[in-house]
This record gives sequence, structure tokens and C-alpha cells, in this order.
Amino acid sequence: MSAAKIKKGDRVVVLSGKDKGKHGTVLKSLPKDGKVVVEGVNVVARHRKASQVNPQGGIERSEAPIFACKVALEDPKTGKPSRVGFKVQENGTKVRVAKRSGEVVNG
Repeated sequence: MSAAKIKKGDRVVVLSGKDKGKHGTVLKSLPKDGKVVVEGVNVVARHRKASQVNPQGGIERSEAPIFACKVALEDPKTGKPSRVGFKVQENGTKVRVAKRSGEVVNG
């Protein structure tokens, strides 16, 4: 099994679609589906009928998953989109690295 390129908590940039250019944090990663949920991106509105739990009802807005290939990791140095690489440090730990600047990505 390969290591995940984009994980929960990463800062990402949307590369294509209606939210192109937006920056956000990954709230949830869905590796089986190849999708991620990004904060403030792909917001959908659901009309909810009034119920016991929600007596008011109304329009509920929430983020929907988007394909992981449509987002790129935000470079920690420049803030621009970057690909992800892997590097083994001197102490033997494997870390994710932003290809654009060579900076180690936290997380």
C-alpha cells in the first residue's frame, strides 16, 4: 500500500472546477474513493424538512467531497501549488516533501 500524498489537516489549493484557485484545509480524506473534503470548497445546499431533531428545517450548507487529483498541496514557503515527494531523513523516518521548494510538509 502506497503512502498518502494528501492527508487530513493539509493546506491545499484547488486546481480545477468552480472553486479553482481557492485555498483550504483538508477536513477528511477518503482514500478508497480517491476524494477529499476541503474546508470552504464545493459547498452544497441541502433543503431539509423540519423534524424532531431540527424543528426549524431550512437550507443546510456543507462541504462535499472532491477528487484528490483536483487539489495540490500548498507549498509551505511560497503558498503556491506543489507536488508531493517522499524523502528518508538521516534518522530513518520517511517524510513528505513539497517538490516546489524542497520543504518538509508537517503532518
